[in-house]
Amino acid sequence: MKHVIALDVGGTGMKAALVGADGALLHEARRATGRERGPDAVVESILAFAADLRAYGEEHLGESAVAAGVAVPGIVDAENGIAVYASNLGWRDVPMRDLLGERLGGVPVALGHDVRTGGLAEGRIGAGKGADRFLFVPLGTGIAGAIGIAGTIESGAHGYAGEIGHIVVRPDGPDCGCGQRGCLETLASASAVTRAWATASGDPAADAADCAKAVESGDPAAVEVWRNAVDALAAGLVTALTLLDPRALIIGGGLAEAGETLFTPLRAAVEERVTFQKLPHIVPAALGDTAGCLGAGLLAWDLLSTEVSA
Repeated sequence: MKHVIALDVGGTGMKAALVGADGALLHEARRATGRERGPDAVVESILAFAADLRAYGEEHLGESAVAAGVAVPGIVDAENGIAVYASNLGWRDVPMRDLLGERLGGVPVALGHDVRTGGLAEGRIGAGKGADRFLFVPLGTGIAGAIGIAGTIESGAHGYAGEIGHIVVRPDGPDCGCGQRGCLETLASASAVTRAWATASGDPAADAADCAKAVESGDPAAVEVWRNAVDALAAGLVTALTLLDPRALIIGGGLAEAGETLFTPLRAAVEERVTFQKLPHIVPAALGDTAGCLGAGLLAWDLLSTEVSA
């Protein structure tokens, strides 16, 4: 059965699948990234995982994968197939596409940025299906974004498009790792809410999920922490929708797991801020932690389509 290899590399784990031409998941697997072993070992783990997936396809599906797609974190030069830099994995300038192609017997390989690849999947087969313009914003350790236009993801002239987490929403706010102050991700990411709630509650082990539960039970300190994060998030999103005019805002990541505890006040806060802008649909992501893997499969099939048409 004709299929491609899809691989999503995260800071702690890797998710993979063999994906059929119709998008069906024919086989799924997960492995630890093993970043504590160093960047070279991580790269070898990725290559070995891909090779094992290829062997599985040959044994169980009757043929080898016809292409592969891989999504990685950090700075990615997708055009040249290079994983430029990832702080959480420690690598620099890894020629990932060439390495994978060689390990997989010369099949074509597509390399993508993890958030943009997840956004591709959400846009085509997830919460943004049918929307010609959307913005995908996962709220996790940081905040990133993927700009969807007519079924593709806009990466920008240098591969940095969509970095909404570094819009400054509070100029006098906390220092950000990027060198600015008051960036959106320092105030509204899951890790930002975790820090604020740990301080407010006096419990260093408390996290954003605990804050959401406390909000639901009416804890005034939690409500204040949550309101501050939602207000900052709404400010960043209104800046983004002013520039991009999306039809849908798709919110994912760990913080979105709070459901309507997040979405009800967020929709209200965005609506309060818009003036001439058209209010987009604000919806939760649909694919969860499988988005990156599914998107990697789409990248692989897209690559094949491009080669055929060329």
